[in-house]
Parts: sequence; structure tokens; C-alpha cells
Amino acid sequence: MNTGFAKSVLYVCVLALGIFLPIIFPAYIGQMTLLWLMVIFALTWDILGGQMGYNSLGNIFFFGVGMYAAAMIQVSMYYDLAEYTSPAGGGIYEFSFSQYFTGMTVGFTVAALVSVVFAIILGRLVFGLRGPYFAIGTLAIATVAGELVSTWELVGGGGGLSLPNFPGEPSGSRTLFYSMMFLLAIATFSFLKWLYSTRFGLAINAIRDDEEKAEGMGIRTLQHKTVAWSISAFFLGIAGAIFGNFNNFIEPLEVAFPTTTFGIFMVLMVLLGGKGTLWGPVIGAVLFHIIKELTWTYLLGWQWVALGVLIVITVVYFQQGIMGWLMEKYPHWFGIRVEGAKQRLSDMMDEAAK
Repeated sequence: MNTGFAKSVLYVCVLALGIFLPIIFPAYIGQMTLLWLMVIFALTWDILGGQMGYNSLGNIFFFGVGMYAAAMIQVSMYYDLAEYTSPAGGGIYEFSFSQYFTGMTVGFTVAALVSVVFAIILGRLVFGLRGPYFAIGTLAIATVAGELVSTWELVGGGGGLSLPNFPGEPSGSRTLFYSMMFLLAIATFSFLKWLYSTRFGLAINAIRDDEEKAEGMGIRTLQHKTVAWSISAFFLGIAGAIFGNFNNFIEPLEVAFPTTTFGIFMVLMVLLGGKGTLWGPVIGAVLFHIIKELTWTYLLGWQWVALGVLIVITVVYFQQGIMGWLMEKYPHWFGIRVEGAKQRLSDMMDEAAK
């Protein structure tokens, strides 16, 4: 089968599933929203971890920053934020249809921009680190952010912050935020598909293979690393804003900056699917989410054991990930041809005939 045609069929199937599954199974729209969030997590982590070779453990920082930035804008545009978050209660806060969607539009925009600004600033600090030092440094940023926000009374501290209520039926809210997360996942995938085909994609791959040689070839490594992290931050900031509104309540340690759950899931999904590939993170995210939902439903109390077993299996038997294993076993599926294979076979047959 022609690989171009197969890819087109695959894209159409993914779009069809994204559109029709919530219509067919409306009771599971929450789980499907989380599925697309997992796809975004995996795709954005792979920009650094897979394509560039910098294993960040702190990408969840941008998710939380976007979530809080959007929430603060959405509330403060119409009410005093300090009164809104006061433990004593400042009254009943209602948002009209116009206020809700205007605040959300501005909030999502600010969430993306603020996340990018933080990526640029922090990139100057952490990209001087390599290997495990970089991973630990980024993890520290996310952990410290969660603790600091827990003490910030203006946004509710550890008690959390409620977001404006959707001005309509609850089912309309679920459908809206599902659609937003689905479209963001498609936009992220499409943008990265284009990005990896450009010279920028070649440059970050060169950094992954040998950063010193890349610098010697004239590649501005710090600039490329900062831009790559900013792209990841941009999409994660919007995802955080969408998820905060979908959840309707945000809390610093378990919702906005969950380093021990979402922060680790990002890495595991990419390892499962295959680092440095376009479809690997998507496949890993889908499989991981299905396994997670099944274990959380039917193996409650043992779910972390099941995830631990999944990690061991992935590391021991699928070090290159599912996509890497498939590309190695069935290269013709991906349009990969082994040059000279037929000629070598012919030579061997001629030698045997002699």
C-alpha cells in the first residue's frame, strides 16, 4: 500500500474518532478530554526529550502557569481577585455569557504568552546544564512553583481557586472543553509535523546527536533550545488554561503542578510510544491512557504497581519504544528501504550457484 495514502487514511480516521466518539459515548467525554490532554503532554515533551535529547522533568511547570494565568485574568477582568479568593467569602459572583467567553479568550491568550516568557527566562538559566543535572534542575522549578503558589493567598493558596461557572448547561461545558482540547491536540500535532520537516528540526536533531559538533557547524544551540522549549510552553500553557476551566477548580499541587503524576506520565508515554518520532508520543499517550483508566477502575489500590510493571516492561523490552520497534521490524511500513539489500541477496545466490 502506498504510504502516502495510508497516512491520509490514518489522519481521516483520527479526525473521525475525535469528532464522533463523544457523540456516540457522551458518558465518557471527560475521559476522552483527558486522552487528548495526554497526547498534548507527550507531543510537547518529545520536542525536547526526543527530538533534542534534553530530558526535562519540569514541563508541567508551563501547564500550571497557563492554568493560573488564565484563571487570574478571567476573574480579575470583572471582579476583585483578592475578594474573590478570600476565605471569608466575598459574595456570589456571576459571569454573563459575554463576560465568560471574553475573559476566557483573553485568559487563554495571556496563558500562552506568559508561559513562553517563562520559557525564555528559565531557558537562560537551565540550558547551561546537561544530562541528569538538566532533568533535576527542571524538576526543581516545577516543584518550587507548586510550593510557592500554595502560599500565595491572592490566588487562594493551598485552598485552591474556583473558576467562573459556565453560563449554560453542564453538558455544553463538557462538549466545549472537549472540542478545545481535541483541536489543540490536532494543532500541536500538525505544527510539529511541519516543524520537524524544516531546518529547525534538523538543527535540534543535530543538538541531540552531538551538541559540540552542532555548535562547531554554526548552529546557535542556545537559541534553538530556547525556541524549542518556548514552543512546548506555548501549547502546554493553553492546555493548562483549557483543563483548568474544564475542571472548574484548580489547586497548586494536585491539579496545576502535579510533578508526581502528570509530570511523570509525560515521560512514560513518550518512552512507551517511541522517542524522537512523530507518531510515537501519540501512540504511547493513547495506550497509556487506556491502561491507566482500566487500572484505576478495576485494579484500584494496585494501579501504581501496574504502572510500575509497565515502566519495567517498556525499559527492558521496548527501549526504542513501540514505534522504534515497528520501524526496525517492518521498515517497509514506513517507506524505509534498505539500500543494496536486493543486490546482496542476488550476490549471495550467485555465490551459492558457483
